[in-house]
Amino acid sequence: MSNVKSQRLKVALLCGGPSLERGISLNSARSVCDHLQSDGIEVLPIYFDHFKNVYQISRAQLYSNTPSDFDFKLQSSAKPLNPSAFARFLKNVDLAFPVMHGDFGEDGQIQSLLKKNHCPYAGSPAEACKRAFDKHRANEFIKKHGFYTLPSVVLKSHLKNHKKVLADFFKAHKIKRAVVKPATGGSSIGVYSVSTVDEALKKAHELFSKRVDTRVVVEPFCEGTEFTVIILENRFGMPVAILPTEIEISYKDHQIFDYRKKYLATRNVTYHCPPRFDDDVVERIQIQAEQLYKLLGMRDFARFDGWLMADGNLWFSDFNPISGMEQNSFLFQQTSQIGMSHKDLLRFIVKNACRRNNISFPQSPHNGPTTAPQSKINILFGGRTAERQVSLMSGTNVWLKLRNSGKYDPRPYLLDMDHNVWRLPYNFTLNHTVEEIQEMCKKAPQSEKRLHRLKTRVLTKLGAEPGEITEELFLPEKTTLPEFIRHSVFVFIGLHGGIGEDGTLQKMLEKAKIPFNGSGSQASHLCMDKYATGDVIKKLEKEGIYTAPKKRESIQVFKSFKTIDYKRYWKELTFELGGKSLIAKPHGDGCSAGIARLYSAADLEKYMAYVMKGADIIPHGTLKNQHGIIEMPVCAMAQVMFERFIITDKVRVIGNKLKWQIKSNWIETTMGVIEQNGVMKAMNPSLTVAIGNILTLEEKFQGGTGVNITPPPPEYVKSGAVKKAKQRMEKVAKVLGVRGYARIDAFMHIKTGELIIIEANSTPGLTPSTVIYHQALAEQPPMYPMEFLEKIVENAIKR
Repeated sequence: MSNVKSQRLKVALLCGGPSLERGISLNSARSVCDHLQSDGIEVLPIYFDHFKNVYQISRAQLYSNTPSDFDFKLQSSAKPLNPSAFARFLKNVDLAFPVMHGDFGEDGQIQSLLKKNHCPYAGSPAEACKRAFDKHRANEFIKKHGFYTLPSVVLKSHLKNHKKVLADFFKAHKIKRAVVKPATGGSSIGVYSVSTVDEALKKAHELFSKRVDTRVVVEPFCEGTEFTVIILENRFGMPVAILPTEIEISYKDHQIFDYRKKYLATRNVTYHCPPRFDDDVVERIQIQAEQLYKLLGMRDFARFDGWLMADGNLWFSDFNPISGMEQNSFLFQQTSQIGMSHKDLLRFIVKNACRRNNISFPQSPHNGPTTAPQSKINILFGGRTAERQVSLMSGTNVWLKLRNSGKYDPRPYLLDMDHNVWRLPYNFTLNHTVEEIQEMCKKAPQSEKRLHRLKTRVLTKLGAEPGEITEELFLPEKTTLPEFIRHSVFVFIGLHGGIGEDGTLQKMLEKAKIPFNGSGSQASHLCMDKYATGDVIKKLEKEGIYTAPKKRESIQVFKSFKTIDYKRYWKELTFELGGKSLIAKPHGDGCSAGIARLYSAADLEKYMAYVMKGADIIPHGTLKNQHGIIEMPVCAMAQVMFERFIITDKVRVIGNKLKWQIKSNWIETTMGVIEQNGVMKAMNPSLTVAIGNILTLEEKFQGGTGVNITPPPPEYVKSGAVKKAKQRMEKVAKVLGVRGYARIDAFMHIKTGELIIIEANSTPGLTPSTVIYHQALAEQPPMYPMEFLEKIVENAIKR
């Protein structure tokens, strides 16, 4: 088959699906689109909803935070395709690329559907997916072929023998700690660590009652070190395992490598690539991974998870036919160690699939003019604030997006925990935390010889053709912040909180006359101080713009407090601010660091105890109705600010339907403003839907979590109210003095468009699916993320 229909290779990108991993699928699709779309390749996104209904969606919808952002409006915002229409669509593309994780995507169903419609596709065939998808059956299959495994047992939902089966299993294997997990599915969703038969039974029944699966696997908790390894195929169809990643994590208190640890950067887990194992162990992992890849019948690429046991055995516990493809996923992280960029890797996978199906493949990527001189942009991210990992995601995303620009030559720089600045090579930039990168930078000279040896072995087996691996890796280069500024012609500030947002760095750059993105030092300093921001906003009350009643207090006030003092203080505080519950937050920190809703004096006492001991987090469930952990500021809080909790309408997306319960006619929104011809213009607001009382870091910045509806649904929020809200927000931007771009969070009245300002972010997050991109895409004409970032740079250069 040859793509004679078109000069461009048409790739159907299949995402979504019915599984709990559909949000991760959206992240994967976004990465594929960002790095595969080019003059020679046209990416056509196809979305499967909860019920496997098919829709042709726009590329713009891939930048949504979660499928729930648009599920409820698919009939109007996408093109529904019935089975015959989908079959016709497939006949008009050259290749399909499924990036659905879990049920329907990795169990062979979508592969069978593509085969039935005679559509070539990238990835493993249906038979291999079926073989690998069920954890228990895969475990039994590799055991039969002589590979090491742990014992396991399966509970079936329709049987009533669960307690006896578990009791016998625990007794036979002398189990003191076990893992309970669905037989199918991935991303560690629904995986629990337990100590007793009763705990195992309870968790199994919980999985059955939530219909996560009809079969549950129970196995002994593995005493060893976790690893994961990517396998590619060379052009001769031979599997090649890349450099494995070691997963360092504390398993105390029943911790496991769960969904949150996989997809949100955290110090609770550290990755090492290459792993700290002996070289002969690394080689054994690679050899066995390649053998299992062949045995399972996989194709093009895969990711296998496993354990290095204390006795030296290797246990491969999980086989993923479609590895996650977020921007710093294991897939991209491991292949970057051998010099592959995101674009290199995706083209390599698609090229192999084309070769196998006799489809011609475009020889070179072209995203725009490459002959014109490109302006150098130094992107600075990291720092030592609570938001440093979000900053890492933002900076990395800006760097990757601007690499596709024909106008700029972006270079990534890390501001480390000690305020040193490092110029980073491609492979270092894709690590998950600031701390990981800093440690790698320090050890790079000593690690280089070993990395070269391991990399050479992989490259020899991969046998890549010229032009398939393009990144020239180098040792990270250390400098000081003043030296970094001195040698920059433009600095893109990707820092959040601390010196990147309080005006300190802006002032240094202004003094050196170096252009930079965002607001100047004075506006940045003002926006960072939430209390001072509120004082300025009070001047706009006659305009229908308000600030919630606030009170700031020195931490010293609480040092000698006892329970009775907290009760007295709480009574006085709620009377003064006029609310039954209050928000507590740091006086000068950004995002969601240290922000909590307090319901009582007891909550206040617990919150202040964590503040005064300088805790990293407040654990889940510490405070009343607390959803998830609360990340705390890195630097000790000198002051705490309290403000009245604003009651909002209850908005939920359930299935494919929007549920709206009127409570107060107020909703929580966030609105981007961008400079147009020297004037700050408001973009369409986004309705932010929090799972708990407060938007978490994940819900704000991590793709696959949180819900943002852009613009708010007109059946509930009238266009007139939105128009007035935008006009008011432009006044807010003007009085605060923000320039370039910013994001301002506010409560909005759905009938009048009045605003209660929460906070202003002078250098807002620019992670892959952050809400400001949704708003730019909702503009007329739409601005795609790369164009939006180019506009930010242009605004700064013009000033």
